[in-house]
Parts: sequence; structure tokens; C-alpha cells
Amino acid sequence: MSLMDIDYVQTKLQWMEDNEIWPNGLRYLWTDAFGLVLYLSLYQHTGDDSYLSKSKTLVKEVYRVLGRHKGLRIGEEEDRDGQYYHYLAMWIYALTKYGQIEAEYTDVAITLVKQIHPHFVRPDYGVIWKMEEDLSGSYPGYGLGSMDAFDGYVVYKLLGQDALAEEIGEMRQLINRDYKTLFIDQELGLGMMLWLCHFFPDEPWAEHQRKSSLAHLDSLWVDPPGYFCRQSGQEAMKFAFTNYGVSLGLQASDQFSERVGRLNSFFDKYRSGDEYDSNSITHVMACTSHFPGLFIRDSERPD
Repeated sequence: MSLMDIDYVQTKLQWMEDNEIWPNGLRYLWTDAFGLVLYLSLYQHTGDDSYLSKSKTLVKEVYRVLGRHKGLRIGEEEDRDGQYYHYLAMWIYALTKYGQIEAEYTDVAITLVKQIHPHFVRPDYGVIWKMEEDLSGSYPGYGLGSMDAFDGYVVYKLLGQDALAEEIGEMRQLINRDYKTLFIDQELGLGMMLWLCHFFPDEPWAEHQRKSSLAHLDSLWVDPPGYFCRQSGQEAMKFAFTNYGVSLGLQASDQFSERVGRLNSFFDKYRSGDEYDSNSITHVMACTSHFPGLFIRDSERPD
């Protein structure tokens, strides 16, 4: 059972806007993808058309600031140049959910896939994790993404199995090759893998990775006080936004619900003393943890 703490989310959104953190702060594609799904989830739950208006404005701003001839830049700040495949995949997911409400955004998402896929994906080899901003080549110092083929496979299938049959097939080959040997030792990666698995739970890769991810997350749980540490052997290292990503995966999998509540309570009070205390990624992800909404498969507006 996923959380639906609407009051928390609406209060947090107003606080972010008042403090020019989000959506009126600096653009960052990962945060904006989660924020777009949040707006659409609130629209679905409340029927308030203002959330659709906010969604439209957000998409326009993302493309105005981060949009490139092909694809989308990582973020607005100077050190957030280049393009990340897994950020693009999350944006494609957000557009897919928007397209279920306003069909034009399905076409926008498909167009984006067609733009970026040939540049990032090397069939039978892997998916480049980070590309130059113009997609002319891989970003210096970066290799293949371990989870990126899983990201692409899932969001492509959710978007359009007919329009993207070739691209889905290429991703399927990669995940079938790798899913039994892929080992993730990082809490956010484990949480996001659980989220990916819940869309197609009967597929062999999802069954395998769900079991593996839950087992390894269990080993990263630090109690007391109640959070998931960054990775093995780093029990003291903790981040709010990554734990909120774990929360999403656990709610999608309907697992460890008591720990979801514990980590939310811990990080509602926790202050890291660095930029993450005021960074938009922390607070937008907090909203997702308290109300995953359309991130959960087959979520429906209540009667």
C-alpha cells in the first residue's frame, strides 16, 4: 500500500515555491521529472486543474532551459553539463504519464526516444552512461551504465510497444544478458531497480532482481535510528534524497512498509548541514516518498 500524504506534499510544495527552490529554482532534469509526475499525481487525486497548468508550465521551462537540438542537458548549473541516459529515461516516464492525460505528450516522449537512443545505445554491448551535450560522443571519463538498459526497457515498453519495438528489442537483449550477474551495491540504485521491477513482475529479470535487491537493501538498513546507508561498509553515510528513492521502490514492491515510515520520520528531522538541506532534489523526492502516486503501476484516482 503506497502512502498518500497529500497535506504534507501540498505544504512542502508551497514552502519550496516561497523559498524559490522548486519549480522556480534552477532546473535539474531528475528533479523536474519527479516533480512533473508529482503534479500529475495531484491532478489525478484531486481533480484540480491548476496542477495541469503547473505541469504544462514546467515542461515548457524544462525545454526552454535544458532542451537541446537532441535531448536534454542534465541541469542548469555550470557543472551539470552533458546528458545522462537515466535522467532522460525518468523524463520519458514523466512525459508518458502526461501523455495519458494529454495525448500530445506521448508524441513528445517518442520523439525524444528516437533522438537519443541511437547515440546512447550500443546494441549487444551496452548503454553509455553520460554523453556530451550535443550527443557527439561519450563524456570523458564515463563508461557504460549498469542499470541504464533496464531503465530504457521499462520506460519504452510503458510508452509504446509498437512505435518503439526495435528499441525495446535492443534493450531486452542487454538486460537478458546481464540481469543474473548485475549486482547493485548502492541504496538508490536498489530502490530504483525495485521500482522498475514492479511494472513487469513476472518477467525473469524482474523476479531475479527484485529478490536480490530486497535482500541487499535489508543488509543496508541501519537501526537505530532507521535509514538505509549508502552502500556496504558505509553505515554512517546517509542521504535523504536517496532514501526517498528507496522508499519509492519499497512502496512499489509493497515491502518493508514499517521502514518506509521510519525513514520518512528520520529524514523529516535530519539536517545534513550541506547544500542538500535546501536542494530541490531532497524536497521533491520527499514528496514522492510521502505520495508516490503515478509512479505506482495501475494507480487510480479514488472515487
